[in-house]
Amino acid sequence: FADDELRAKVSTGTALSFRIRPGSSGVMEFAGIAPDGTVRVAGVLSQSPAPVKTTDRIPTPFLDNGRPVTLEVVIYKPAGNGPFPALMFNHGSTGSGDNSASFVSTWASASLAKFFVDKGWLVAFPQRRGRGKSDGLHDEGFEANRSRYSCDPALSIPGLERALSDLDAAASYLATRPDLDSKRMLIGGQSRGGIASSVYAGTQPAQFAGVVNFVGGWVGDGCRSAEAVNTVSLRRAAAFAPPMLWLYGESDPFYKISHSKSNFDAFIQSGGKGDFKVFDAGRGRSGHGIVSQPELWRSAMDDSLRRLALQ
Repeated sequence: FADDELRAKVSTGTALSFRIRPGSSGVMEFAGIAPDGTVRVAGVLSQSPAPVKTTDRIPTPFLDNGRPVTLEVVIYKPAGNGPFPALMFNHGSTGSGDNSASFVSTWASASLAKFFVDKGWLVAFPQRRGRGKSDGLHDEGFEANRSRYSCDPALSIPGLERALSDLDAAASYLATRPDLDSKRMLIGGQSRGGIASSVYAGTQPAQFAGVVNFVGGWVGDGCRSAEAVNTVSLRRAAAFAPPMLWLYGESDPFYKISHSKSNFDAFIQSGGKGDFKVFDAGRGRSGHGIVSQPELWRSAMDDSLRRLALQ
């Protein structure tokens, strides 16, 4: 026991931690961090009712070997028919992209969903092509031999463009749902989903009421081309008029705060508006996973929603 946490290390070297969420009535958070800082598992155990969760399919204009491509989307929503204000939240990458088995894992954040569902919101987690149970090939900027994600802008940026087309298909579908109020719709995402959401909102500035960017970036700052990919791309987000909310964590193995802050400064210099917030995920925790820690960003999120007249 240390700092109100139960900590242990398993034979693989992964460090486990368990703690009661501060200010909660018995909500327990847990995480498993690999020696290289990668979050292997993270979640929340709670006795409070879970949001209603369903899975749907999104039609797209894409074809794969001549067959129509659909995307998986995980939906969390309150009871009732709506229409509800909504958040379309986009997943990140699979680390280095060197483990194809991880591509088929569906990603959704139950803790983020609960935060918004408790406010009466619908939350949608679309899975881009080749991710989760979505059709098609996962092809978001790989090396020519598909061994891993590429740092080369000539390969990486077309991967971002491909992701933007998936976001467009998902947003177009969600706007037609009768249980969703398309005039009160946020877009957001984690890591690659964060930068993709920000850039997409810049290309469709009238489609969303706001943007929430959790630890956004397309290539890690260890890439020599990180500025040419991340910084240049995020300048495109400045065309979105309402203030964005950018949330980052200390001790992020992919993005140092100095790199992410320089991206935000470039976004502001290009005419963007928003707030840049930095949080300490806690001892032994990766800042790349702060999306699963609402107690860190709850106040900043509430302030942003009030500023956008959505709360």
